[in-house]
Amino acid sequence: MESSVKSMTGRRKEATAMVRMMPGSGQITVNGRPVAEYFARPTLVMMIEQPLKLTDTLGSLDISANCKGGGLSGQAGALRLGIARALVNENPDLRPTLKAAGLLTRDPRMVERKKYGQPGARKRFQFSKR
Repeated sequence: MESSVKSMTGRRKEATAMVRMMPGSGQITVNGRPVAEYFARPTLVMMIEQPLKLTDTLGSLDISANCKGGGLSGQAGALRLGIARALVNENPDLRPTLKAAGLLTRDPRMVERKKYGQPGARKRFQFSKR
């Protein structure tokens, strides 16, 4: 592992995560707070740590991230993609492992826009025959 800092971007829904990765003790900080404090749900923390567990780098890298936009779930997905991309940038040998797990794919699903004459994207106002 080089002593340089690797930086990558991850996106999901409306969220963006700028990830900085450097060798260290395994601390993950998001917007200046520990990951477990920022993402209150354990499932989100587990999701974020997934690329690190797959590549056996969980305790050896310090990760600092800035997340903005969207909600917690979108930010967690963006952070996971950013971490996976930074790992591949650091060590290209990890690419097949992460790709097989589907961690390098940007989730393209976005919220569908609301249409005029309707209360939502797909929902219709109640039909009245008379």
